[in-house]
Amino acid sequence: MKIKEITNIRVRFNETDSLGIVWHGNYISYFEDGREDFGKKHNISYLDVKEKGYITPIVESVCQHKLPLRYGDIATIETTFEDTPAAKMIFTYKIFNPIGEVVCTGKTIQVFINEKDELSLVLPDFFKTWKEKVGLISVEQKI
Repeated sequence: MKIKEITNIRVRFNETDSLGIVWHGNYISYFEDGREDFGKKHNISYLDVKEKGYITPIVESVCQHKLPLRYGDIATIETTFEDTPAAKMIFTYKIFNPIGEVVCTGKTIQVFINEKDELSLVLPDFFKTWKEKVGLISVEQKI
């Protein structure tokens, strides 16, 4: 099962390069905009996770560029949570231009680090509870 959220952003002037298109590195920031919006909507934002005693650093990011965005464009970010039994969060992204064309796709992987800076090899309890709440795991799997 996958869970998707949609986020709209407006391309700002300072995000473009001398060619008038979005500088390639900013697409990773757009992924973060989508991930932050997803987290806020599902109560698993960076601040929510930190409150539970964890941080979730990104250990892998992939970005594939297809078409450019330009200053003033309203872009749509489709952020999808990809379920996995492993103790990590996988998000995939599609960014669309104002006419609905895919301009960029990508993926990020985050892991859970506890307050002692230790990598969590099992899902934290709060995250198991969230996955149960949204229907990704059953009560039996949680035990």
